Amino acid sequence: MGGNRHLVIGYSDLVVFPPMFRFRLQTVLRLRIAERDERRGELAKALRAAEILQERREQLGDEMNENQELARKLAEPGKANIDRILQTHRYEAILKGTLAQLVVQEKQVASEVERRRQILTEADRQVRVLEKLEDRKREEHVRMEQRQEMKQLDEVAAVSFVRQRHERAEEVAP
Repeated sequence: MGGNRHLVIGYSDLVVFPPMFRFRLQTVLRLRIAERDERRGELAKALRAAEILQERREQLGDEMNENQELARKLAEPGKANIDRILQTHRYEAILKGTLAQLVVQEKQVASEVERRRQILTEADRQVRVLEKLEDRKREEHVRMEQRQEMKQLDEVAAVSFVRQRHERAEEVAP
């Protein structure tokens, strides 16, 4: 048996780097996030429209109150101006008509807000589903990396044990 027989295994031969985690549905997730953000914008626009209608309704209410106050003043004894009183009544009719149209618009916008809210809820749900899947896949990847690392450490330990045993056997053999 020759004395030059050495088992040499370099550590670099054993080190295997696992691939970095890559979520295969990342593009789909990005698209879903973009869609959700777009739906948020659409809902924000509808909410703003509802807010504008509410502000306009408040303005109309104020104008109606001012017009009614003017009509009372014009109807006071001694100051009655029939033409001006008729103008206030006509203006009140116009304001009531405008208010009726506004109420119809508010109902339409409220319906649209609800529809857009439901669409956003669904878009958000789709994003959450993909994010949970990504988290699960990332955890699986980490577990796989840990198993791989343990396997590598076991192999290093086994090779080291074999090398030490081989070296001891060579030391004992003359």
